[in-house]
Amino acid sequence: MGAGLSLVPLIDYFARREFLAAGLRPHSVTLPYPDGGDGGSSTCTVHYWAPAGEPRLPPLLLIHGFGPRATWQWRCQVGPLSRQFHVIVPDLLGFGGSSWDSPSAPPPSEATQAAALVALLDSVEGLKGKRVAVAGTSYGGFVAYWLARAAGPRRVGPVVIASSDLLKTAADDRAFLKRAGEGWRGAHELLLPAEPAAMRRLMEMAVYRPPPAMMTPDFVLRDFIQKLFMDNREQLTHLFKGITVGTDKFQVTPLSQEVLIVWGEHDQLFPLDKAYAIQRSLDGKARVEIIKKTGHTPQLEDPARFNNIMLDFLVAADKPADPARTNGSSL
Repeated sequence: MGAGLSLVPLIDYFARREFLAAGLRPHSVTLPYPDGGDGGSSTCTVHYWAPAGEPRLPPLLLIHGFGPRATWQWRCQVGPLSRQFHVIVPDLLGFGGSSWDSPSAPPPSEATQAAALVALLDSVEGLKGKRVAVAGTSYGGFVAYWLARAAGPRRVGPVVIASSDLLKTAADDRAFLKRAGEGWRGAHELLLPAEPAAMRRLMEMAVYRPPPAMMTPDFVLRDFIQKLFMDNREQLTHLFKGITVGTDKFQVTPLSQEVLIVWGEHDQLFPLDKAYAIQRSLDGKARVEIIKKTGHTPQLEDPARFNNIMLDFLVAADKPADPARTNGSSL
């Protein structure tokens, strides 16, 4: 036990088991790097989970955020969702098994990530040109929004934005650091933790009921940091520089697709009022659902509620319009 114990393989095992039980299998594909580099010869490897064979159900793309790998972030969703959807769960570039091969390639922006996902979908059997529903959490919500806007409603159907502040500004970053307490030089110190104190504070801010300190001793947190943030830290740090949300390169405009915004009531990373601000920026058409007694990860803190909300939205959005309503008639 003690310092030799690693919980990461155990969590990995149970997360992968959820994916395998849902019928998903690991795959990887090599694609051109969307933003070029080395005269356009750079490539990227995208690792993803999906069922084998052509889809027999409507496709649904789940996009993870910063932090733990995709299997950890969506482990509570793949089972229920896979009963009604052909679920695809990629590792974004710089995370998990996805990477790019050239250090001279520009850091991937949300637009780069979205372009890589379109290329991935085009490479998967039976999905080329097919319309997909998209859900993204946190940083994955930035990518989901960009994907929906860039690809348009003929390629991307209903969109779920979870715990993702599309309107984030430098002032929001300063407010985040103020909530975190003194001693932090920037948001990157918490989002890419290198020390147990940063990891512990991130956990305290990310979930409504964080584990007590006695359950997360420093040696456990160091192990998490090493395996989640150090093994590919160079690419994660490079990727952090490519984020465009909060700059003039990322402007929120209304989407043509139906949109669901899901937020944790006690989110300390992106406060609750941002959910309604985003709704207003989308012309007030998006549906907002708040999950009580959860923080920044409602899909893990209250998965039953999160899954019900998401399924209700996606199934309703997938149904054809009622002809009676379309024609303006009534019973």
